Amino acid sequence: MMPSGFSFLDTLFLLRKEECITIFTDFYEISGKEIQDTADYLEAEFEKERLEFLSLEINFDKEAAVWAAKVLYHSAQLYLIRQDTAKDIDKLIPAYKGKRDISSILSADLSLRFLPQVISVLQNADPEDPVIKMLENILQQFHYSGIGYDIESGNINWEEELKDSTYRKLYLERIVEKRSYQLAEIPYINNLLIAEFGLYKDIYWKELKITEN
Repeated sequence: MMPSGFSFLDTLFLLRKEECITIFTDFYEISGKEIQDTADYLEAEFEKERLEFLSLEINFDKEAAVWAAKVLYHSAQLYLIRQDTAKDIDKLIPAYKGKRDISSILSADLSLRFLPQVISVLQNADPEDPVIKMLENILQQFHYSGIGYDIESGNINWEEELKDSTYRKLYLERIVEKRSYQLAEIPYINNLLIAEFGLYKDIYWKELKITEN
């Protein structure tokens, strides 16, 4: 994909491709065309990642993907721009009002996986920034994207949350990738990980302790 000339789409493209971000210092109304172009780009990215889990039951959720992209884009802008933004914070970082299922979780994750880095930058600038709490609330709802970030997971019924085998596999893989002891030491998750590791536990994660129920 070549640069589009749209700051919203180009920011997401550069972040996903190079893991760096260009922050544009003007808030503007994102056009319908840019939203559609962004949705098309994110759907293509989703299809690439879906090759890793090959589930016919998990589909791209345009609403969740575009919402998450806006949250990421605007939260990064708010690191630099605060003048006259207080009244618009809820519009710039709206709560998710769609259906939360595996499709929406994985579609939103295309952008939300970068949110912990934005939160860390905001915390370094001002630990009392109210935007931080808003973003952490989003990561509590979409906690797959927050794996590795120190956030309260709340009263999650893990057996219910991870009942889908595809989502469970992806969740466990990211816990291992991020070395999230906070999650890996939860007894239910710990049992799943130890079962997956089998005899090769020390190869995959030697330092991880086996927890008791």
